[in-house]
Amino acid sequence: MQKPLRKVVFIDRDGVINVDLWKYVETWKEFRFEKGALEGLKALSEKGFDIFIISNQAGVGDGVFSEAAMWHVHEKMVAAMAKRGIKIRGTRYCTHGKKGNCDCRKPKTQLFEKAVANLPFDKEKTYYVGDKLSDIAAGKNFGIRTILVRTGYGQETEKKLTKKLQPDHIVNDLRDAVPFIFEA
Repeated sequence: MQKPLRKVVFIDRDGVINVDLWKYVETWKEFRFEKGALEGLKALSEKGFDIFIISNQAGVGDGVFSEAAMWHVHEKMVAAMAKRGIKIRGTRYCTHGKKGNCDCRKPKTQLFEKAVANLPFDKEKTYYVGDKLSDIAAGKNFGIRTILVRTGYGQETEKKLTKKLQPDHIVNDLRDAVPFIFEA
C-alpha cells in the first residue's frame, strides 16, 4: 500500500525566517524573526505542512563562526517557534565555505534530496520560499515551485531576475506567501 502524499514546504532561513544582518547571524543575541515569519510559519504548521528549513551557512566553512554556534542559534530558533505552536519537520544546512564546490550548497539540490528522502510528496504542489537568486535557482533545479520574498536580500534579488530565472510568485514576506502555498 502506498503512503499518502505529505504537504511539504521548504523555507530559507536568513532573510526569510530571520532578519539578515548583511553579515552572518553568529549568536542568538543577534537573531530576530523577520516581519511576518512567525505568522506564516504558524499558519503552515496549523495546516499540517511538513516544514523544512534549507539554508547555506558558509560562515562555518569560511571560519567566521563554529558549527556548534550555528546549531545553538538553530536550537534557540526552533524552541522559540515551538513555544508558538510551530513544528519544524527538519533542517538541512550546507556548512561549506562560499568557494566550496560541494553538492549541498544551493543552488544545488542535495539538501532538498536528503531532507525528504523516503517522504512521499508531490513536487508539483511544493514550494521553496527564499530571498536570493540561489534560492530560486535551487527550487527550480529541484523541480518545485518558488516564491521570492522581499525581505532580506529579496528587493535586490527582484532587480536581478532574468527571463530564464523567475519565481512563481513575488511577495512581501513569508506571511504573504502562505495563500499561494495553500492553493497548490
